[in-house]
Amino acid sequence: MKRRRLLLINNFLRRGASYSTSAELAEQLANRGWSVTCTSHYENKILRLADMLLTCLRARSRYDAANVAVFSGSAFLWAEMTTALLAALRKPVVLTLHGGNLPQFARRNPGRVRRLLARSHAVTAPSAYLAQQMAPYYDKIKIIPNALDLSRYPFRLRERALPRLVWLRAFHEIYNPMLAPAVIARLQIEFPEITLRMIGPVKDGSLEKTLAVAEKLGVRDRITIIPGVPKDAVPAEISSGDIFLNTTNVDNQPVSVLEAMACGLCVVSTNVGGLPYVVEDGVDGLLCAPNDAEAMIELVRQVLMDTALAARISVNARVRAEQCGWATILPQWEDIFQRVVT
Repeated sequence: MKRRRLLLINNFLRRGASYSTSAELAEQLANRGWSVTCTSHYENKILRLADMLLTCLRARSRYDAANVAVFSGSAFLWAEMTTALLAALRKPVVLTLHGGNLPQFARRNPGRVRRLLARSHAVTAPSAYLAQQMAPYYDKIKIIPNALDLSRYPFRLRERALPRLVWLRAFHEIYNPMLAPAVIARLQIEFPEITLRMIGPVKDGSLEKTLAVAEKLGVRDRITIIPGVPKDAVPAEISSGDIFLNTTNVDNQPVSVLEAMACGLCVVSTNVGGLPYVVEDGVDGLLCAPNDAEAMIELVRQVLMDTALAARISVNARVRAEQCGWATILPQWEDIFQRVVT
């Protein structure tokens, strides 16, 4: 039987939590007997694009099809250029859509988006939200959720949630980290032991703004800042808390929320983008409007005060996360790749 060969074009940065779903997919496919070539690990954008294009050319005898990640902004150009080159090489392409900002980008650039998607042999998205938002540009999008290696995320039932909060995202304005200190500031009198761990790489000036808000509100000593951790350390960092705070203004299907649910944390999140497709409000998490400190404070208070609510959310969160285990998700990837290479 001919060995199945695939090129993955995505973010393969070798450090921190950025080494995530794309690298895990490559590992899972390799374990199933696929020959997988990956690009790119360069952080510099120009070097990354060059590496992607050169890999398409130099490795063309080592792959039969390619999976190309599609992001908004300047990264969209990478997908355009690599897909055009792959078309010239007559290599089938599966495009995978990413990011809560992609629908807005598509509305501003409908022609570019339609042309790119028309070159594909298949298109996937990690959430029903993104698939629905992008349907006007391509109406046969296959939903394949982000996946987790559940064995790495030990579950602990939160029968009584303690005021230990965890926030895990990049420090970037779109994720609104400045909201988190405001939440604990209002709760510190009622819950004097409240703490917050904020974990993630620094992308813009949001960390400095977050610290300034914390200083102003008198809660700086309650916040531990961890500017990025190795992927293998993420489960332990998440498990140190009982409540997962997600303050974002833009999102799709965040892996960090799934990771928290797998560990049994009670997720309190904004209801933007694809989050209502990930978290069922009142069942396996609690949702509120974006940038609404009062609403988020009240939801955290409910979890801390209502032991039955905390326990129910904790159990249901793990059940939800188990739907995204590799045992369920990997066969979906294999099926779509197999169809384009045969």
